[in-house]
Amino acid sequence: MVKLLGAVFILAATTWTGFEASRHLNERPRQLRQLKVALQSLEAEIMFGHTPLHEAARKLSKQLAKPLNWLFEIFAEKLIEEETTVRDAWIQSLDEIWKSTALKQGEYEILLQFGETLGRHDRYTQQKQILLAITHLEREESDARDRQSKYEKMVKSLGFLSGLLLIVLLI
Repeated sequence: MVKLLGAVFILAATTWTGFEASRHLNERPRQLRQLKVALQSLEAEIMFGHTPLHEAARKLSKQLAKPLNWLFEIFAEKLIEEETTVRDAWIQSLDEIWKSTALKQGEYEILLQFGETLGRHDRYTQQKQILLAITHLEREESDARDRQSKYEKMVKSLGFLSGLLLIVLLI
């Protein structure tokens, strides 16, 4: 009876691990889409609304789902409350929320590069920088979708099958 209960726990744990890894593969394209939409909204706020950056970031934080809304919320707070540059506020905001996202190092580099130009140029140059970041994020999203389609089922199956293998080896 104890062996059976242990086997069930092992199988449940490894299956859960596989599904959790699969969820991570599923979250990355979704978060990249949200990030692209956020940058498009930021572009609209800058170009047509003439909205200050901290106010635009606060509006975006209310429109997005977690964890990306935290990025813009923290960014807006840092712009208002601290004596800092836009670049430093962006980098600090990225660093604070990065571990809670499903995004990879490539996206981090794109967002860092975007942060370098944020608030430094006139509206039209800023628009070009936003469009450049969106283009890079589209490339990353395509890669993320490819990885998801290739590996999502495999990771789920691998979790379950590794549990079965472990049970067989232990019994």
